[in-house]
Amino acid sequence: MGDTAPGARLPMFPLGTVLVPSAGLPLHVFEPRYRALVHDCMHGNKEFGVVLIERGSEVGGEDVRTNVGTVARILDAVELGDGRWALATLGVRRLRVERWLPDDPYPVAEVQDWPDPMPGPGFSEALGACVALLRRALGLAAEAGDPAARATVELADDPVLASYQAIALAPLGPFDRQQLLVAETPDQRVGQLADLLRDAIAVLEARLGGSD
Repeated sequence: MGDTAPGARLPMFPLGTVLVPSAGLPLHVFEPRYRALVHDCMHGNKEFGVVLIERGSEVGGEDVRTNVGTVARILDAVELGDGRWALATLGVRRLRVERWLPDDPYPVAEVQDWPDPMPGPGFSEALGACVALLRRALGLAAEAGDPAARATVELADDPVLASYQAIALAPLGPFDRQQLLVAETPDQRVGQLADLLRDAIAVLEARLGGSD
């Protein structure tokens, strides 16, 4: 995978969802400024940044954006007859926004990569416990009729990558995912994810218990 030099200009796509490294993100692009973004990306390195909109709307601008997100790479792109795009993208690495530039016509920022430090010696054990919680939460979510990945889904062998995959699969909202994305270390991220999964399990168990 490539990298982004500090201060590099990157097209940005603020969304109401959180993309994490290793996760796929399908996009249906219809707004004219983001059609222009896709056109430019397809004639460049096929990468753009995705950040969460904290307040506001994806359409029309006037949004408040987070300053930590993920670089997305376009894997497949189909331009539809009316100018819309259907994209398959993949989160490839974490980024920090150093400075937002004026939209022209789409959002652009000066960014730098934010790689994870090496995890601590107890990380693999903590991750294993977190994955067990994830499987429990996914099983309960499916039982409750919520959309969820299979509880038997396999994660990557690389433990840091697996921690991001767990975030993408977990039954969490975007603001919880954003807090996990901005964790300083993989160890902190897995600890926070375990706490959030315990809360999610408690809520799901209460829902299922109340449906008897």
